[in-house]
Amino acid sequence: MAVRLRLTRMGRKKRPFYRVVAVDNRKRRDGAYLENLGHYNPLSDPIELKLNEERILYWLNVGAQPSDTVRSLLRQEGILFKWDLMKKGFDEARIQEELKKLEVIQLERKRKKEQAQETKVAQPEAAEAEEEKAEAVSEAEAVVEEKTEAAEPEAGAEEAQTSEEAEKKEE
Repeated sequence: MAVRLRLTRMGRKKRPFYRVVAVDNRKRRDGAYLENLGHYNPLSDPIELKLNEERILYWLNVGAQPSDTVRSLLRQEGILFKWDLMKKGFDEARIQEELKKLEVIQLERKRKKEQAQETKVAQPEAAEAEEEKAEAVSEAEAVVEEKTEAAEPEAGAEEAQTSEEAEKKEE
């Protein structure tokens, strides 16, 4: 019997949550399962995920294959990493040390992701502020140009009078 670790849908219409179960791969999605291994609620914020790590490791050791979604959930929780280390023959102390390193790496990735999101949010705001500044500068330049244009005809008229007077004096 080929066993898969997969999700079975529960909940009401448009409000799903899932159980992580060990099931014979010939059974339908919501059919009878061998064992309930945890649950996953994608609608809560933050996502709620509770897994029975001991039983999941048991099923992985006896050959159960996780579905793609369950594999990604197990990867997020570090269970697949722990299982890989156990297969390689590491002792419990070394496994715990490696899991702590993984946790630090995941926290760094999470911070970087949050910073990237903050900069994405800040960039449009900064762009709007720059546009407002550019508009204010262009309005100020337009006002200055209007004042200079208004002053230039008067200055031009004065220059014309002075140049006429200079010509008369020369004659």
